[in-house]
Amino acid sequence: MSSDGREQLAEGSLISHLVELRERLLRAVIAVIILFVPCVLVQDQLFTLVATPLIERMPQGTSMIATSPVAPVMVPLKLAFMAAVFLAMPYVLYQAWAFVAPGLYKNEKRFAIPLVVSSIVLFYAGIAFAYFIVFPLMFAFLTTTAPQGVQMMTDMANYLDFILLLFFAFGVAFEIPVATVLLASTGMVRIETMTKNRGYVILGIFVIAAFLTPPDAISQSFMAIPMYLLYEIGIVLSRLLLKERAKQQGADVA
Repeated sequence: MSSDGREQLAEGSLISHLVELRERLLRAVIAVIILFVPCVLVQDQLFTLVATPLIERMPQGTSMIATSPVAPVMVPLKLAFMAAVFLAMPYVLYQAWAFVAPGLYKNEKRFAIPLVVSSIVLFYAGIAFAYFIVFPLMFAFLTTTAPQGVQMMTDMANYLDFILLLFFAFGVAFEIPVATVLLASTGMVRIETMTKNRGYVILGIFVIAAFLTPPDAISQSFMAIPMYLLYEIGIVLSRLLLKERAKQQGADVA
């Protein structure tokens, strides 16, 4: 084949990939829009739901406030959009998987599918852990720390930004086993190195938790301890994966 023929083939292949990427992105956007509609219809109830961990623990006679005239409308609307994105995430990740899957080998597909599924499950597990475990304990502490004469009245927009950050932080933190397995399976980091440097890992985890959580020991510990346990789970899964891979390679050689 001539060089012109190869260039035309490569150009045609690139265009077809770009067209497919556009279609996948369009499907993901449509999924978010479809889910956004019912979320908008219950946006006030959604905000009440996410605000419950704080509202139930605020001092008697206090309430959340809106410091902007448009906040009572825009804040629940923002929450409805973020809820639509969170709900659509499995379908969005499926579109990403469908785009890259044709370029993967059979054994890579067998490895990637459980990795994608576990990533989704762990991300939602992190959000649930933050809402049901961390928020009640954290707000129970924070609502009792106001100095004498200071009345706690949290702005609804600031509260939403705060909890969205924590939802994302805990969701990402729960991805540690996936990251650990990826590092070990690709050979970027040896398992022996992971186990030998546990002390540095613990220190790094507590530093990260200190940046991502409010300045109190309770919320910091509730992020750091699960992160470290998930790190250890990732090491165990990495050992099992590498052992299974070595066994399979030995069977192939035989």
